[in-house]
Formats: sequence, C-alpha cells, structure tokens
Amino acid sequence: MTREWLKMSAAELGQGIGAGQIDPVELTDAYLEAANAHPERDRIYARLTPERARIEAAGARARADLRRGPLDGVPISWKDLYDSAGTATEAGSRLLAGRVPARDARVLASATVAGLVCLGKTHTTELAFSGLGYNPVTATPPNINDPDVVPGGSSSGAAASVAFGLAAAGIGSDTGGSVRVPAAWNDLVGLKTSHGLLSAKGVVPLAPRFDTVGPLCRTVEDAGLLLEAMGGPKAPDLSNAALDRARFLVVENAIDGAEDSPVRAFEAAVGRLAAAGATVQRARLACVADALEMSAILFATEAYGTWKQKIEENPEVMFPAVRERFRGGAAFSGADYVAAWQRLDELRQTYMRETAGFDAVLVPTAPIMPPNLARLEADQDYFVERNLMTLRNTRIGNLMGLCALTLPTGTPSAGISFLAGPAEELRLLQLGAAAERALT
Repeated sequence: MTREWLKMSAAELGQGIGAGQIDPVELTDAYLEAANAHPERDRIYARLTPERARIEAAGARARADLRRGPLDGVPISWKDLYDSAGTATEAGSRLLAGRVPARDARVLASATVAGLVCLGKTHTTELAFSGLGYNPVTATPPNINDPDVVPGGSSSGAAASVAFGLAAAGIGSDTGGSVRVPAAWNDLVGLKTSHGLLSAKGVVPLAPRFDTVGPLCRTVEDAGLLLEAMGGPKAPDLSNAALDRARFLVVENAIDGAEDSPVRAFEAAVGRLAAAGATVQRARLACVADALEMSAILFATEAYGTWKQKIEENPEVMFPAVRERFRGGAAFSGADYVAAWQRLDELRQTYMRETAGFDAVLVPTAPIMPPNLARLEADQDYFVERNLMTLRNTRIGNLMGLCALTLPTGTPSAGISFLAGPAEELRLLQLGAAAERALT
C-alpha cells in the first residue's frame, strides 16, 4: 500500500490520514525510504531531514477535531532557498556554502504549524537565476520525461521530488518563471502567487521586487491547500468550478517564435477548454512586448544589486554563465533602472485595462521544449539563448504583477498557463480546477 501512497495527491493523503487509513509516520518513512533508495536522490535532494520529518510526523493529528489543517501529516519538500533551523540553506551556490540559519522561513514555519512534514531541501539553479535547471556547481536534477534534457528551473529539485514520487508536493519560488517552467516540463501543476501574498522572510532573495513563493504539486486542489498552509487565504471550494461562462484571451505574442510541439499542445488544450464551454479570443498586446524588452534592466539590475558584494568577493566559485548573467545588471545606471520601473508601472495599468473583460489570459507556459543537457554543458551561447527563450512567456506574469497557474496539457513537458490579476488566486484556482477536468 505504501507504494500507492507515493502516487497520491497531497489532498488525498491528508484525507487518508484524517480517515485513519494512513499513518503519518509510516507515510513519512515511505517517502524517506523511497528517496534514499532512488538512484537520483543526490541530484534531487540537496539534503534530507529525516529526524525533523519523523518528529513532525509523530506529532500529526488524525482525529478530525484535532487536525491542524487538511494536510496535517503530509510530507513535502522545500527548495534550498527556504531557511530551515539548523539545516544548511545554500541556494545551490558555493557562495553560501556552510550557511546554516537559526530559524525557519516564515512560510515554512506556517506550514509546520499547519501540520506539514518537512522531508528536506531540494536542489536549485545557482541563486535561483536560471530557468533551465542546469547547475554544474551542485547538481542538475533529472527530467521525468527524458534523462537527456534539463528539468527546468530554478525550482528544479522541487519539481523532480514530486514527479519521481519522492514528495507529495514541493515548495519553490518564482521570480521570472521558476515555479512554472519546472512544473510544466515535469507535467505538474505550478502556482505563481501574487507578489507579497506570501511572506518572503527567511527566503534567500534573487530580485525582491519580483520574488514570490509557490507550490509545485499534482493537482489544483493541492495548490490551494498549500497556499493556505503557508499563510495564504483559505483554499476555495472547487467542487462546482465550471468553464461554461469563462472568457479567455490568448496572447498571440506568446506564440511567436515558439517551437511546434508546445504550440500544438497549447492549441489542443485551448480547443478542449472551448469545448467545455469557455469563450476564447485572441489578441496581440503591445504592452506585453514593451515590458519584455525591459527584462534585462529590471531583473538583472536588481539581482546584481542584491548579490554584487557577495559575488565579487569570490566570483571564481560560481558557474560562469550565471555569474555573467548577474553582472549584466552592472550595464545599467540607477536612473535607467528607476525609469524602467516607472515605465513598467504604466504598462501594468495598460495591461489591466486591455484584459479587464477576461477571466484569464492564456499562454504556452514555455515556448520551447526542455533543451539537451549535454549541449547546454558544451555551448555557453546556447545556454544563454535557451535560458532567455525558456523564460519569455513566464516573465509576463512577473512583469505585470499577476498570479499564474500552469497545468499539464497531456503532451509531455508542455504546459498551459492561466494568468489573472494580482490577489486573484482564489478565482484563478477555481478556473484552474475546471480547466484541469477539461484537460484530463
């Protein structure tokens, strides 16, 4: 039976614990044993925390009147950006080697109070600054669909831990697509939350004005429950979610230059949404194109400003491609950066006006399929070009200050994303649950 547990959603496991059908200690041991026995354990987990996990599992409460939340006793993984007391948090970089925080990140503390079990810390792209998931400094996690390609990043290990059945869900972060890309490339659900909705206290930063916390999981229901457990709003009732009155806008800009496979998967998924009753319109949005052109100044400048001192104290320990991406932020002046943010604020207002009549905007989550790992290792120019293309569509959500949800399309490593306004997570999850049924 324990093998079946590893395939279940977090919500199903929580229900089983509440019904007395699943023992949380046995469940945690099953995940720890599966992780330790897995041939790719060290490429997925930076470090397991078995002592903590077993203590937390032993404290889980099965009785309905005592349960701390619907996921009480459910084991999950945490990206190696989230501080956990007494356990190294190194953000996939030798710059932070040996860094051991004294207390948990606020969202981890909230999840622990809600009864979730911390299995350990998963590998990430160095300092979370790449969408590919390739990290030669620590480890590059595997892709569930193809051992020769990258898993997507930067929440690469979080995605792999769930896809390979080594965690019921994984918590990642998303600055420019780092939850949604690995979720899409590993056939998972990924939620990018609105900036500031969940606390980033105790989370190693990349670009604080864009950094967000989000789950990678098996179902939309799981995403809502994890959002609640980490200190977000109460998970919505998804039982009556429907698409019969939904209005979606496909942003054609997000299809330009995309590879055939993700576009075919996306169009087929859009067709199924329409067949389920949704109305779909299409348009090109100049405000999106204009915002994307400012990506370098907005992301790289803040990232380098955040990390310049630490990087330049010891630059040789970094993966050169990531280091130089940070250093790209030095090319812009403070005046350029301020002007870019002022322009972005204007573009955000334009975007909200032009999409106001729609329930969500639709885009292919990633416009390309996962690139070949060996080629990325051998060709730095290819790494740079593929990384930028990987994040093109997901960056729309971060630049425009939106919440976003990626769902599997049924085509391996191809996702469809739903973008909604800031703080509209509950409505987005209801749409996502209806879409999930239409796409399954």
